[in-house]
Amino acid sequence: MSSAQGTSARERHWTCAVRLRERRRELGLTQIDVVDRLRARGAGLTNRALSAMENGRGLDLGILPDLAAVLDCSITYLLGLTADPSCWQPDQPPRPESGSCASSAADRCSWILGPDIPDTTRASN
Repeated sequence: MSSAQGTSARERHWTCAVRLRERRRELGLTQIDVVDRLRARGAGLTNRALSAMENGRGLDLGILPDLAAVLDCSITYLLGLTADPSCWQPDQPPRPESGSCASSAADRCSWILGPDIPDTTRASN
C-alpha cells in the first residue's frame, strides 16, 4: 500500500470517528443513550468501546450500519463522503487514480461499489 493510500485511509478513519461524536452530540444523545439504542437493535457495544471509536481507536466497521441507524444518518455520511446526514450518494464522484476507476469508466465507478458496476445503459443483443 502506498503512503498516499495509507494517509487517505487514516483520514477517513479519523473523519468517521469525528462524525460519530458530532452526530451523537447534534442529536443530544449521551454515549450511554447510543449504547442502549444499539443494544435494543441487538448490537452489543460498551460505553468504553464507543468512546474509543469516537476518539479514533478501535473503529468496528461491522457495527457501522447499526450506528448509522441509531444516529439517524447514512454510512456515507459517517465515512465523510457526503455532508448531508440523510444522503447515501457521495457529494462528488471519486477522482480516478492509479489502480482505481479509469477515467473512461468514471461514470461507472462508485466509492461504495468500486469500479465494477455493471453497465446497464447498453442494450443487450
